[in-house]
Amino acid sequence: MHVRSIRVMSRIVALDAGERRIGVAVSDATATLARPLTVLQVARLDGAAVDAAARAIAALAAEEDGVGGVVVGRPARLDGTPNEMTARVEAFAEALGRRVGVPVALQDERLSSREAEERLALRERDWRVRKARLDAAAAAVILQDYLDAR
Repeated sequence: MHVRSIRVMSRIVALDAGERRIGVAVSDATATLARPLTVLQVARLDGAAVDAAARAIAALAAEEDGVGGVVVGRPARLDGTPNEMTARVEAFAEALGRRVGVPVALQDERLSSREAEERLALRERDWRVRKARLDAAAAAVILQDYLDAR
């Protein structure tokens, strides 16, 4: 996938794409801090999921701070080799890149869900509440890793 550079000083959206849910996070306008935003419910990681993600990004882009780019978490095994989801998420990111008017980049998402779960557990005892927020929190971890690496 050809990725243009993401503009600095604009918000960046991150997606943690899965077969049933897509976690969404967004940075502040200076692209310094990430925060969880929402979770999109999808039936599978297909064209309808691309449509749902593109609509969410368009809504954020229409806001005052806009959107300068999108980061999609790229799943992999712990050793970094592709797993069964890697190709599907890469195809999703490629299709999304054709739909949105901003650059789309891939970011390693290994252990992001575990880190998000640990952070949520510090503030929320109820596992049902944590589960509902987990995908957006994982997207925020992916985004913060991306922001910190820039």
